[in-house]
Amino acid sequence: MSKAIEIEPKRRRVFAIISHPDAGKTTLTENMLLAAGAIHQAGKVAARGEARRTQSDWMKIEQERGISVSSSVMTFEHKDLIFNLLDTPGHEDFSEDTYRTLTAADCAVMVLDVAKGIEPQTLKLFEVCRLRDIPIITFVNKLDREGRDTFEIIAEIQDKLALDVVPMQWPAASGRRFKGVADLRTGAFLHFVKPEDGGEHVMTQVDGNSIQAMFNNDDLFDEFMEEQELAKEYPDFNEQSFREGHMTPVYFGSALRKFGVLELINALAELCPEPQAEAAKKAGQSVMIKPTSKEVAGFVFKVQANMDLNHRDRVAFLRMCSGEFKRGMKLKTAEGKTVSVHNPILFFAQDRELAENAYAGDVIGIPNHGALRVGDSLSESGKIIFAGIPNFAPEILRRAQLKDPLKAKHLRKALESLAEEGVTQLFKPNFGSDMIVGAVGSLQIDVMRERIKTEYGLEVTFEAPPYQTARWIAADDEALIKAFVDKNMMTTGTDVDGAPVFLAKSSWDVGYAQEKNPELRFLTTKERA
Repeated sequence: MSKAIEIEPKRRRVFAIISHPDAGKTTLTENMLLAAGAIHQAGKVAARGEARRTQSDWMKIEQERGISVSSSVMTFEHKDLIFNLLDTPGHEDFSEDTYRTLTAADCAVMVLDVAKGIEPQTLKLFEVCRLRDIPIITFVNKLDREGRDTFEIIAEIQDKLALDVVPMQWPAASGRRFKGVADLRTGAFLHFVKPEDGGEHVMTQVDGNSIQAMFNNDDLFDEFMEEQELAKEYPDFNEQSFREGHMTPVYFGSALRKFGVLELINALAELCPEPQAEAAKKAGQSVMIKPTSKEVAGFVFKVQANMDLNHRDRVAFLRMCSGEFKRGMKLKTAEGKTVSVHNPILFFAQDRELAENAYAGDVIGIPNHGALRVGDSLSESGKIIFAGIPNFAPEILRRAQLKDPLKAKHLRKALESLAEEGVTQLFKPNFGSDMIVGAVGSLQIDVMRERIKTEYGLEVTFEAPPYQTARWIAADDEALIKAFVDKNMMTTGTDVDGAPVFLAKSSWDVGYAQEKNPELRFLTTKERA
């Protein structure tokens, strides 16, 4: 076994960033890269329009609307560690894409707006984290703007998320009165320097008198010192509780002002777990695949097509779980397909470079022509199968209609390709030639329409079909499924994998079908291992 297999995984930190739209996630991502020296100039961050050119948002609809709707992967180094940052969609309509991305993350940073606290979409994304027991570090952003009381925000995190909260820092006010944050463990104070005053934010180990001189306001200083004492009543940080997803450490700052960003990276270096053993099956037996295992193995958590419109490319994002990958290796899927990886990619948003080697914790891109799907396991032997990544039943169904009916085959190919990426789901009713698109939210439909127009040159509209919900049909005996489908040809179909689906007019119809067919299961999730 090479020494690198033992050493390199310990240097990896894989984390995702989740937040409500406009909480500052993309700005934080950008300035983390800046603080770590991965980029030299931050992009302009404006709410809308052509001025918005960030490192992680490259899709046209993202630039126009000022939102992140795809997951990007960015790699940077800091303190001799290699960080793989998975930038997830902030909008709740893309929570399924966030879930898939979180399967590849070992930790998540939850960004909150100091003025708004926990918003509905933050809550939904947090529940996605909870499904996987992902350790969460909280970053309260926009301290340079007027915000809510710190104790109130902490109480809200405790109440709404049912988490133990440990403030690792304590802020001195917010908005115009904001002076900085104190490190509650070391006593060091990070002084906030207003942009108009010039200079850099400096972390200094200071005593009470020195901090008081920074305040120029005795009442504010007294208030800060009193709050700091009260903050010591919160529980001590417990690493095991954090790693099990029960406790969140809280940090404060302003991503836009680059304040507290480096401290957050240092916290990730200290707290984010290194790659851990992954549950899998090998030759039918349950096993734990250790990062130091000799065999190269990993799983595909995302597929992105047409990142480069000039080349009509299709890239599978592979989370490495074990072994020492070398460029040119041949890997196999659990279905026996062999994939020769000649041009593996390391990502920096749209920028790429060839990966000569990769280890557990790395995310590499594998260019392919439809051979790899979300949820595929790859290994040297083809015998390792990691836990599948599920599809969730859609909340919105729409029928795709072309303006030019002669291009129906092109539309089907586009819809199938985007469904395989996980942008939306695709269902084919057993009766008729309709193509039914399933989505969690309406924004997914907008993104699909935009991408079909931009990437495939097709004008498509989406209208309401005669169905409102979809459920996958399962049973211990395949004959029972076939019998049900044969009796209900008008309300059944298949998904993009050919799995049987019940297309119901309402949730009542699902309940009625279940009552009449107790031997069948009508599922809201489908796992593709």
